[in-house]
Amino acid sequence: MPTPARTPVTVVGLGSMGAALASAYVAAGHPTTVWNRSPEKAAPLVEQGAAHAVDIRDAITASPLTLACLTTFDATLTALEPAADGLAGRDLVTLNSGNPAGARALAAWAAGHGARFLGGAIKNVPTAVGKPDTLLYYGGDQAVFTAHEATLRVLGGDTRFLGTEPDLAALYEQAVGGTLLPALLGFFQGAALVTQRGLDASTLVPYTQKWLEMVNSVLPVFAAEIDRGDYSAPLSSVGIFHAGIPYDEELGTENGLDVRWHAPMHDLLRRAMAEGRGDQSIASLVELLRNPA
Repeated sequence: MPTPARTPVTVVGLGSMGAALASAYVAAGHPTTVWNRSPEKAAPLVEQGAAHAVDIRDAITASPLTLACLTTFDATLTALEPAADGLAGRDLVTLNSGNPAGARALAAWAAGHGARFLGGAIKNVPTAVGKPDTLLYYGGDQAVFTAHEATLRVLGGDTRFLGTEPDLAALYEQAVGGTLLPALLGFFQGAALVTQRGLDASTLVPYTQKWLEMVNSVLPVFAAEIDRGDYSAPLSSVGIFHAGIPYDEELGTENGLDVRWHAPMHDLLRRAMAEGRGDQSIASLVELLRNPA
């Protein structure tokens, strides 16, 4: 049987992630048009087989589906504004960072110009684009997701639709992404500690990976406590974490490390103790986060 025609795709924004998206589409046989504010970034993709549109309006009108992969919703709007009159009847997917409010505003702008909108997020690095276990999720116009699901799955096999609200991907992007920097800082602090002793940071990796597996295993327990609002049978209590505050501070003093990044977490623990939450699950901190001091 003949191979079905691949949907033409336009990729706007050719940073490391945008270039990876475009490259995946070219490799999968999709007619791919690319645009970037700095046009020289298109050259490697043209060599792979992509078409380069110098004008943003030509890029938008080249395909029924445009994926914008810029830094923020504001940057996306700035790039697309000159092509607004070419969006009517087309589908726009955003894959950028930003607040849910930015996603709602861009969705309304796209609708005002006759385009259907789907907000997305890529939960991995550029080198993972196109792999079977790479996670992407989307929220917005379900008809867009249904029509282009096969095309979107080119970017990652774990592709999911969150719901019809246009800001859901941005909401989950921020909710999930909140774990990244604290986890990395914890690893970097550990690396600073062991390298000061002449040990390689790489020696930490297998033990940190096991530690993160443990953290992963207890997330469902904490989520269930939060959903029930019941913190009375803790795996780990607020009091245990609070008791560790002096050790964090002594670690910095003894080893000449900057541990000031712990201060807001320590403040949160002290606040929880002051509210009488010492015997409650550490998950009860969510109640403080919902009600800033």
